[in-house]
Amino acid sequence: MAELATIARPYAEALYKATAGSADATLGWLAPLAAVAGDARLQEFASNPKVGVQQVFDLIAGLVPQGLPDTGRNFLQTVLENGRLAALPEVAQQYRALHNASSGAADAVIQSAFPIDDAALSEVTGVLERRFGRKLTARVEIDPALIGGIRAVVGDEVLDTSVKARLEQMKAALIA
Repeated sequence: MAELATIARPYAEALYKATAGSADATLGWLAPLAAVAGDARLQEFASNPKVGVQQVFDLIAGLVPQGLPDTGRNFLQTVLENGRLAALPEVAQQYRALHNASSGAADAVIQSAFPIDDAALSEVTGVLERRFGRKLTARVEIDPALIGGIRAVVGDEVLDTSVKARLEQMKAALIA
């Protein structure tokens, strides 16, 4: 949604400037905070006019698994006071994009039909880093429809070596 992206941008940029020296640590608390804030039930609770900002703050701060540092608590308080709780997941996404851009890295989504153990993930990530020419932060998603192989998405680039993709290529060749 373009509106949320527009709302989130100044928050992400301000947070990035304020935490430039500790961006990795900030991502450590911002991602779980965004996950909690993105919950539909929490959004509904926060939008209730009978619920105060402090109640919402206490609930969210209590739900973040490892707790929030002072910077995180101040950031959350500012977001809540300005009524921008719904934009928090987008803020986290834009913050990650700013961090990646400054460090020359990118996020990679590796889709696989089966779970990938840590050693195989490390090997696949190494191959993908050489292929895409940048440092990658890999995340694995399980998609049984792929049948086998993997599908890697890095930004707007896709590398699909799945059995499903190969079967579709064969089908297209046979029909042509």
